[in-house]
Amino acid sequence: MPELPDPDLPLIVVDIDGVVADVSHRLHLLDRRPRRWDDFFAASAEDPPLAEGVELVTELPAGHALCWLTGRPERNRAVTEKWLLRHGMPDRPLLMRADRDHRPARQAKRDHLRQLRRTHRIALVVDDDPAVIAMLTEDGLPHLLADWLPYAPRLHQAQERQGRT
Repeated sequence: MPELPDPDLPLIVVDIDGVVADVSHRLHLLDRRPRRWDDFFAASAEDPPLAEGVELVTELPAGHALCWLTGRPERNRAVTEKWLLRHGMPDRPLLMRADRDHRPARQAKRDHLRQLRRTHRIALVVDDDPAVIAMLTEDGLPHLLADWLPYAPRLHQAQERQGRT
């Protein structure tokens, strides 16, 4: 696990795709079979930022720390970190899905969050995926549904059935 902030600081855990990054321009890459996963993730370098999510991240309440939690696979770390920095956001800590982990996003994120809870108090989790929000509710974690970008059924399928993002 990457180096995390001071355990005395409550964490605000934020997803990337659909929260701070607008993925809509690359969803067409998931329409065909075989799906073009490498192209889909390579195109993330050109994602426009989502103003609502960027504002949330850049204006954290005093005394809180940020932790990114994305369903993007680890092999996309460099492009993700560069994108975050280019848009004025911290690039770390960044928790990502293992490259060969194809479980639904809610399951992969649940495991990361359970590990985080061992050492940190989670003040808020921000995600755009209704299935992740349902999991957060089940686990009693405070959450915010990022609804500023309409949730795409194609992305849901990628997250739930193919465990890719």
